[in-house]
Amino acid sequence: MLPAVVKLCCGISYPHLRSMSGLQRTAAAVIGQEITHMKHWAQIKQCMGRYADDLLAEPRAELAVSEDQLFYMQHGKEALRKAVGMLEDREGWKVEIKEGNGDVISSKVIPGTGKVFRLEAVLEASLDDLYDLLFVRVEDMHQWNPSIQHIKVLKRAGPETILTHEVSAETAGNLIGQRDFLSVRHSCKQKSCIYLGGAAIRLESFPPQPGFVRAEDGPTCIIIKPLDEDTTKSSFTWLLNMDVKGWLPKSIVNQGLPRAQLDFTKHLRKRLGLR
Repeated sequence: MLPAVVKLCCGISYPHLRSMSGLQRTAAAVIGQEITHMKHWAQIKQCMGRYADDLLAEPRAELAVSEDQLFYMQHGKEALRKAVGMLEDREGWKVEIKEGNGDVISSKVIPGTGKVFRLEAVLEASLDDLYDLLFVRVEDMHQWNPSIQHIKVLKRAGPETILTHEVSAETAGNLIGQRDFLSVRHSCKQKSCIYLGGAAIRLESFPPQPGFVRAEDGPTCIIIKPLDEDTTKSSFTWLLNMDVKGWLPKSIVNQGLPRAQLDFTKHLRKRLGLR
């Protein structure tokens, strides 16, 4: 209802936009941006399955959802919502890297979050292929991505949400070094699009492991859409938002993170080529 009311008000006031002060124009722009975010989030909620109708609702008895599961699901969905909002804001992105194959990495500094990186690529794979590799069989990722030592699914909260522990590998050229991650991952799958979101989580029952620096992801997400002209290819957009912790200079981190995105995409393409 709110978007409709705001649209009506904006329509009535359109002839007066040119006479608006700077503050008024900023307010109008913010309202328009909020409408866009609400629309997009409504689309995401449609594909979140039976658990997404109400994030705060009490679980129905027949679903047998525990308090822990509900907490993980809410954490994953909120991370996805925030990450998609970051990608939707098209202002302020600066191109960092352009590859010959068309891959582009851009960056942006977001107040309260820091520097984030957006990779845009086209992959020769269907939505189902990518969903299977990146979410369903996430524990097998170390088999084709040498930058990962292992990923273990610790808990499952319904079919769309998992709690994982990941350890990065000690590989040559890794500017950031070995890290471990404790994250909630949430998936949102429909015919026309796939959203994979996630964020770090802190649990007393799973403290940082000896010998590792625990980095923190998120909110972060991957958006996968089929190309209109070729359903065997997909557009792949990845928002990387990470606090690597430790004492590394920002200059090293800002070199290492986009390089990690390019390396991941290279290994993903190689794995897709084996099908």
